[in-house]
Amino acid sequence: MKQFEEITLTREGRVAILRLKRPQKLNALTPRMLWYEITPALDQITEDSRVGALVITEEGKGFSAGADVSGLQRAAAAGGMASHPDFKSPEPGGRRYEFIARLRNLPKPTIAAVNGVAAGAGLSISLACDIRIASENARFSSAFIRRGLVPDAGGTFFLPRLLGTARALELMYTGDVIGAQEAERIGLVNRVVAAADLMTATLELASRIASGPPIALALTKRIVYQWLEQNLLTQVEYEAYNQRLCRETEDFKEGIESFVEKRAPKFKGR
Repeated sequence: MKQFEEITLTREGRVAILRLKRPQKLNALTPRMLWYEITPALDQITEDSRVGALVITEEGKGFSAGADVSGLQRAAAAGGMASHPDFKSPEPGGRRYEFIARLRNLPKPTIAAVNGVAAGAGLSISLACDIRIASENARFSSAFIRRGLVPDAGGTFFLPRLLGTARALELMYTGDVIGAQEAERIGLVNRVVAAADLMTATLELASRIASGPPIALALTKRIVYQWLEQNLLTQVEYEAYNQRLCRETEDFKEGIESFVEKRAPKFKGR
């Protein structure tokens, strides 16, 4: 399989394993990772007939802390996001988050194995997978509101469908961090296992699923999501539009500065 810089892509039997590989940054997401590595990796998995299922997991102590705050801070300090090169989409038609639709629509079953924090867009990536297995150390947060932002990468699309509108809005409004047991209780994850057993349990399930008939698996996934997700790409593009509005506010700059300075933000509504 092709080698990348910020992810690894391997295969065990009929299961492809995509690992986010920026452990020193809690696997914070970069434009390179999203557009130039995850996207072509998904294309490769789609085309590989030897792969029957995909597991997405991480190296280090966190699934993904979301967008790389250092990049956000540089852009905010430069006076805005609109012209910053790190946040200009290289995708045709300006579809910055098309990768999340590709993940959701991958014609093979997908499982997120979450150990440590899954926050912001990192949470969204786990939600885009069909199944989520969490270690007892996992923590989840729709952290966007704490940075003066709206959820993106499909967060506003996935959470209400998975949890119901009221519970999803509570998580999005507060940005609260919830542990693995609470995530299982509300239906955010399928099951919780000991940290030492996370990959064993995930690969066992993935291998069992991948041994099934590929066409029937792909069609089952398509049928289930067809009525749930008729407009995902439009939703993520609308998220991106509103995110651009948020990123030009003083509240966004305060959200980033307070995070870096490890203090509570003081939002002013401008």
